[in-house]
Amino acid sequence: MHRLTRFLPCLALLPALAAAAESAAKPPAAEAAASDILEHFVDWLQLRIFPDGSHSEAVHWLACGGLLLAAILLRRFITNIIFNQLKRLAAKTETTLDDKLFPALESPVATLVMVLGIFAALTVLKLSPAMDRLIGYGTTVAVLTVVFWGVLRAGGAVLDHLEEIGHERQLAIAHFMPLIKRTLAVFVVIFGVLMVVKSLGVDVGAVLAGLGIGGLAFAFAAQDTIANLFGSMVVVMDQPFKVGETVKIGAQTGTVEDIGLRSTRIRLIDRSLVIIPNKMVAAEAVVNLSRFTQRRVEQTLGLTYGTTPEQMEGVIGDLRELLRREPEVDPASVVVAFANLSASSLDILVVYTTVSADALASIKLKERMNLAFMRAVAARKLAFAFPTQTVQLAGPVAQALAERKG
Repeated sequence: MHRLTRFLPCLALLPALAAAAESAAKPPAAEAAASDILEHFVDWLQLRIFPDGSHSEAVHWLACGGLLLAAILLRRFITNIIFNQLKRLAAKTETTLDDKLFPALESPVATLVMVLGIFAALTVLKLSPAMDRLIGYGTTVAVLTVVFWGVLRAGGAVLDHLEEIGHERQLAIAHFMPLIKRTLAVFVVIFGVLMVVKSLGVDVGAVLAGLGIGGLAFAFAAQDTIANLFGSMVVVMDQPFKVGETVKIGAQTGTVEDIGLRSTRIRLIDRSLVIIPNKMVAAEAVVNLSRFTQRRVEQTLGLTYGTTPEQMEGVIGDLRELLRREPEVDPASVVVAFANLSASSLDILVVYTTVSADALASIKLKERMNLAFMRAVAARKLAFAFPTQTVQLAGPVAQALAERKG
């Protein structure tokens, strides 16, 4: 838990990036300042190359090409030098978070540099006001898209690191990290779309209010999807099973392969794949077959009616002693008793509990004990019973059959 809490401050980067995105959604002041700086740069370049003020258009195209070249060089400098150096430093640290975080942020940062470079290059061309507005909107959308892409990549790296720590510490929440990661990605994408729409001048509040009018109809049409989403939340909170465990949900028994937002995938014993909606998972009784603490064996041994009471007492004692001497059997759980006088056998009830919860080990133990039971019965010169019936005939028909046989 100490290692987990040590990296929780990294999650604070996400609200900071979101705040940066929100400020980018209101770009007029920043764009104006950037345009002024670029205009001063072009004027300075004009005076340096053509002091008489001629060839103004050529200067603008020259400045455009120079800014594009500068963006490409800066991008190469960031990716080939800065991030390579950061990766080398990350390889020397104890934590693996930075090993995941820096590669995740490399592509968004490089793309952001190119987007800003292209914006600056197009701005100095002195295009029409309509084209300048279009470029401004396009730049805003592009910058916001790259920023939220960076948020997704950074958040994914942090969650992957927390999942790795959870697996090391054998925490159950680690198996639900992929589901949590997908859920957060959905919320980030929705928030990003709203911010992009807001940056284009659309009143997001009015849009949401308008959506609220049709919200009831949408909710009614998507009630199954909403129920499945709530079902996935129940699975995350209650943690009745995790990926890799064998469970029984309703009539389906198999190994959990994936837990999604809408459904849970289970690989059945016959290797077929069944997809169960999460609302059914939340409503059904879930039997987790991978969380046995011990395994109980209960069986009945039937001996023939030729067994005497003394022989029965002796063989019961032999079976009880065999079980108590077995190291893989809990001695306190052993029950061996003469249970029933059945129609064709004398039944001995045998009950015991394994020390291990492993299914394969319990099967091998049961096989070993059954062989020992057979040897113990044979040593007493007794026999196991099988279903038999004796038919007694009386009357004239029986007498006639007897005389014919004689």
